[in-house]
Amino acid sequence: MARMDQVITNIVDIFMEYADDGGKKCQLNKEELKKLFEQEIQSPDLKDKISAGDIEEAMEMLDKNHDGEVNFREFCRCVTELAKCYYHKKKGEG
Repeated sequence: MARMDQVITNIVDIFMEYADDGGKKCQLNKEELKKLFEQEIQSPDLKDKISAGDIEEAMEMLDKNHDGEVNFREFCRCVTELAKCYYHKKKGEG
């Protein structure tokens, strides 16, 4: 599988795995989001950007429609922001 194919399928698979753990199907509640961050983000450069310990703040930032859960679109925004942070880190910009 090509690298980009793998990245896309991994993002979808990870979201679906954690979103189906409880709460609404295909949405992440606070506990699911916390578990996802703790288990799937290991790089210190990325882990520092969204703190699983402060899940309330992360939830507020991600939950744009204010329904108390993170849908796939909101999750993709999070992944995009983490990718931007990593990109800037690799370029030596912070």
